[in-house]
Amino acid sequence: MEGMNKAVFLDRDGVINEIIYHHDIGVIDSPFTPGQFHLRDGVAQAIRQINGSGFLAIIATNQPGIAKGHFDEHVLNSITEKMINDLALEGAHLDDIYTCLHHPKGNGNGNGDTRYIMDCNCRKPKPGLILEAARKHRVNLNASYMIGDSITDIQAGVCAGCTTFLIGQLKCDLCKIMEKSGVKPNFIVSNLLEAVKIIKDRENWKISYADLSGGISLGGLPLEREHCVSDNRSDDKEYLTKKFLPGKE
Repeated sequence: MEGMNKAVFLDRDGVINEIIYHHDIGVIDSPFTPGQFHLRDGVAQAIRQINGSGFLAIIATNQPGIAKGHFDEHVLNSITEKMINDLALEGAHLDDIYTCLHHPKGNGNGNGDTRYIMDCNCRKPKPGLILEAARKHRVNLNASYMIGDSITDIQAGVCAGCTTFLIGQLKCDLCKIMEKSGVKPNFIVSNLLEAVKIIKDRENWKISYADLSGGISLGGLPLEREHCVSDNRSDDKEYLTKKFLPGKE
């Protein structure tokens, strides 16, 4: 749509920063303190590339830690500030951050903040965060992308009309989850930088996906092991050119 913006929507934990194992409660979860927050390798570089591509870089993240009693609003704000500062140190910036603080059950033991224990329309897999951002920033969702590390991120992106990337590995348990949920990402990649490379190639070369549907794909082809972007391709551009655009140099 002419005059509208395009965006890359990003989940936070597992995409921007590392997931933490909390020994005291025996769970793998989001950082609970600013000191536990660490950018994943290549993330600042990837976001710099988004910043220079004409796309908005927008976080859309579920953060139920307050509802579960893991931390308070001050701590969450401090973690967000650290994320912004760490990215800025490497020349990257986010255009906006959308956060759902809700959880339908909290932690189940009554220790959470009851203001945020509720069903809502913003918690992924619902697309509320993405839709709110799209309204504010005049985003053409059909020309935008959602990148996450869980099926709920993919469900939110699909519901909003975005092309979706799942950061992870295509394993049997993941296939079962995708089959059960009825939702598949357009791409599976190993990290944010790989996702941004594909986005840039798509935008630069106008690779068409209009006649292909129903499967995970790279360059519009159904994903098979041969086509998986998690393979160690030393030159994605050369690979895409030879594989999907015969005769192009």
